[in-house]
Amino acid sequence: MITIIFSLFLLTMLVLVAVAILRTDNLFTAVMLSGIFSLIMAANFFVLDAADVALTEAVIGAGISTVLFLGALALTAEKDRSPPVGSVVPLISAVALGSVIIYAVMQAPRLGDPKAVVHNHVAPWYLEKTPELIDVPNVVTAVLASFRGYDTLGEVFVVFIACMGVMALLGRVRPRKDSIKLTEYEERSRNLRHHLIPRIVGKMLVPFIVLFGLYVQFHGDFGPGGGFQAGALVAAGVILYSLLEGDWRGRELVPEWFSSLLVAAGAFLYASVGVACMVMGGRFLDYSALDSHDPVHGQHLGILLVELGVGMTVTGVMITIFHAFARRGVR
Repeated sequence: MITIIFSLFLLTMLVLVAVAILRTDNLFTAVMLSGIFSLIMAANFFVLDAADVALTEAVIGAGISTVLFLGALALTAEKDRSPPVGSVVPLISAVALGSVIIYAVMQAPRLGDPKAVVHNHVAPWYLEKTPELIDVPNVVTAVLASFRGYDTLGEVFVVFIACMGVMALLGRVRPRKDSIKLTEYEERSRNLRHHLIPRIVGKMLVPFIVLFGLYVQFHGDFGPGGGFQAGALVAAGVILYSLLEGDWRGRELVPEWFSSLLVAAGAFLYASVGVACMVMGGRFLDYSALDSHDPVHGQHLGILLVELGVGMTVTGVMITIFHAFARRGVR
């Protein structure tokens, strides 16, 4: 009963925050409210026992998205200057979409129903075989990094190719101070220095964000986390530092050549682990072949290496794209 009441409270807060985002014309306030919205969503996922999804939502939604929005806000006005539009069509669209979603939810199985399809397909096999074959407490990590290693490898290369596409569109713009007005250059260089609270709090949080990212990276076998969440956390720390101290300071902390190297090296490391498994007599991404005497130890080693590759690629992609956007238009 308490869980239901708390869930209803969180859902109510979601609606209130969403309405506040739509009503405010202060872009900085809207960005902060968007981060709060993501944190409430993460709390909802925790209530539903989806810890890995909750961590991802908190990192991506409240973390990396917020600092990216703040970076964009540094290049635009503080107030929304768009002309008012009619509210009838958006209202009808929202009501129609909401009705479809509610109808679809009503057709879904009850939460925790043991007869649900998902609980009678491969999930029981994963739960039964993970302690025997891989022996890691976090079954989600075992599924994503080992049982479905091909899927995760594909996701890593999708992120890698997406980074290449974004950089092809934006290009490696070299900032030149003499090509824009001095006042505009100084205004852009201030970044978040004129926002006192984010600057003070941000400086305190940056080292803890990076440290927590490393913890999530190397503790993903035993608890919620892994390469995707860890990469986004570390990148969020670097990006926040760049917003606080200036893009050029961020590029001094993590040079462009190093972030580009991370993008390629992470994907290469993941694929190399698969090739190493084949060389040692196993199948591609069959980590048991990495240790012929103890296949379970080979699984642990393989998962550690591929998750490290995922974290490297995600970190490099986030930082590379951020710096490309931050310098866009500065020619």
